[in-house]
Amino acid sequence: MSELFDAVDALIASRATLPPPAERKRLRAAHGLTIDEVATALQVRRATVSGWESGKTEPRPPERDAYARLLKQLAELYPAPEEPAAPVPATFTGTAAPSEAPTLSTGPAPEAAAMTEHENTQTPAAAPVAAAAPAAETRPAPATRTSTSRRPAAKKAAPANTPAGGTDPRFENGPLAVLDVEDGKVLAYCTGGLVLDVPAKSLSSLVDWTLKEARLGQPKFVGPGKDADPLIVLTEAALERYGLPATLTEEERAAGRIPENHKVIKQLSRADWQLTKRGFGPWARIYRPAKGSDRQCVQLCIPSWNALDTRHWGAAGQLAPAELARLLGVYASRVMTPRGSTAVTGLELMTALHPPTYAVRDEETGALRQADEKTPGSLGKDPVDCAPCEAPDGHPLLKELGRFHVRGPGERLFEEAYDWARPMTDDECSLRHLVGLDVNMAFAAGANGLPVGLGAPTQVENPVFDPKLPGSWLVDLSHVDLSKVKVGKEWVQLDGSLLPSPFTPKGERPEGPAWYATPTVAYAVELGYDVAPTEAYVRYDNGRYLDGWYNRLRDAYLATMADLGVDADLSPQDFLTAMDGYKQRDPQMAIVASAIKATVKGGLGKLRERPRGEGWRPGEPWRALARPTWRPDIRAAVISRTRINLHRKIVKHAAFTGQYPIAILSDCVVYASAGETPLDFLPYREGKPLPGGFKLGVNPGLVKWEGTQSVLWGEEVRERHNAPELNLARYIKDGNVTDDDNGE
Repeated sequence: MSELFDAVDALIASRATLPPPAERKRLRAAHGLTIDEVATALQVRRATVSGWESGKTEPRPPERDAYARLLKQLAELYPAPEEPAAPVPATFTGTAAPSEAPTLSTGPAPEAAAMTEHENTQTPAAAPVAAAAPAAETRPAPATRTSTSRRPAAKKAAPANTPAGGTDPRFENGPLAVLDVEDGKVLAYCTGGLVLDVPAKSLSSLVDWTLKEARLGQPKFVGPGKDADPLIVLTEAALERYGLPATLTEEERAAGRIPENHKVIKQLSRADWQLTKRGFGPWARIYRPAKGSDRQCVQLCIPSWNALDTRHWGAAGQLAPAELARLLGVYASRVMTPRGSTAVTGLELMTALHPPTYAVRDEETGALRQADEKTPGSLGKDPVDCAPCEAPDGHPLLKELGRFHVRGPGERLFEEAYDWARPMTDDECSLRHLVGLDVNMAFAAGANGLPVGLGAPTQVENPVFDPKLPGSWLVDLSHVDLSKVKVGKEWVQLDGSLLPSPFTPKGERPEGPAWYATPTVAYAVELGYDVAPTEAYVRYDNGRYLDGWYNRLRDAYLATMADLGVDADLSPQDFLTAMDGYKQRDPQMAIVASAIKATVKGGLGKLRERPRGEGWRPGEPWRALARPTWRPDIRAAVISRTRINLHRKIVKHAAFTGQYPIAILSDCVVYASAGETPLDFLPYREGKPLPGGFKLGVNPGLVKWEGTQSVLWGEEVRERHNAPELNLARYIKDGNVTDDDNGE
């Protein structure tokens, strides 16, 4: 009889009801699960799950029953949102912006969530009040609204490609506003060309207005996340109106904030508003402690206090309010609402895509609470110690070492970007030009598809190397001979003296055992050599944590470059033509592209943030160590893979053409060439590049033309500095070399 029951159960399972493909994807993303994690749990291939979510295929028994069970449990946690009725626009006393206001396509909906903790702070879990309850219960009646929506005069009209406000009625005016004062009135320039009259007379009332009436913010991207807090940008005129200094004194700049006894801070305190630990600086956060899901927090950005670093944001701080709202709005819609510097935003985007915890329903009370376990695929909410070899100098793990002890390769993991150069050969000196290639978004490409540790390391003695296991390995790679390596399945002969070692940032051949990240050791195996680690710190809890981060930033970069006339499907020659002067086509979008690239590098750098003053002494913990995102091992793995990706291209290019680089700096490589452009030495055949070699294009991992100088220029620069190995990649872009430059 039991066999009959089993047969009946199997028959029912074979017809298990499944939600539509789009809902399957939504449920997976809402719980922060990757396709790989679902595939592993169901013991199927990644492509199989992808086919189920796209509707190309349907699951069959026995996987269908398990898949239906998974989706059913996720649906209980994350019910499908009800189709909202067409929102009734609030009644304003002015004239609304016309419906034909320029809009911006932001691409597919991001699978991300707002971060719950801020770098180096204890940021409250907060959100605009309007998010806590239905709109009818939280919004004032139209007659009580004092703000005015109006279209600015023609000279203030929003530029083209300005993103319109969000579709979520709670945040219909977009993620941010730039405040300015005109004719005695405070105006809030929002995205989409909308301008609001601001009735607030003090900073505390401005915060109240922002949360209750402005309808600013960004909705959460996945179920476990939280809505992004509204961002208010204050111009110098707005600072003066609200009693704040237009610029900081030298002492305040050094401290990064205004004094705690400032009258505005006292005013906020009297109104029960609080500041985070970083105080009232260029990126201030003003909040009240959260009550359940009722979050109350506003982010301020003050350009005249250097909130928008000119290295990454160019002249953004000098733009007119409407133009600045457009620029920041594009960045917010494509990346996320800025939470600080580009580095801080890059780090918080990682956590936003993988929130540390998720909500569960308490069985006794029925109320929602945070789960005790971490969200699958996240780093969790608690920091973990790194391995001793991964710790930077001064870390508490190294406090037993002598103060002046210098750790060598056998004690310290040293994965950094290339800084290598060599003298030119006679044949290279006979050529006329030096041509630089730069890898687009190189570190983002290095993060794509990379397995990284999600938990604490496990020490292993004499391990068997596993290229799929993230970790740090103590191994001797000095036997790897670049004169004879495997390229694909074939052994090839190269001039190893003209190639940098792939195992050290300076390109020097290792002299003995050293610590390496997994991608570096895996490359030694790829080149055809055996490895025998003597020790390792591996992370069995791992996953492709940075995939969503990479995808979000890649899409943002490609969309912005497309706005600048550089599309992803251009031919090599058309790509070079499109890149010529692309920044002048739309200087504001060029700033956005620069900020996106800085978000990549800065976010990765924050993974190993060092002490920032505050009386720190070697051996003592510093503030960044309290973050679960302080992960030097992840940074090392990304840099390792980026360096290896570049070396692999160099080897394939050398094996096919016999050409070798003369200098490499991070993601820029320089070759001697008879012609002036990359097409004069890259082996394109009928428009197709060398497989696995350098390919011109805008996508991350492809290359662009960095610059061209003459061979005579290079020899003269090196002779003038008496440095035959001066790194010319540092100057290839414009050829400017100051007498103070020494190549270090």
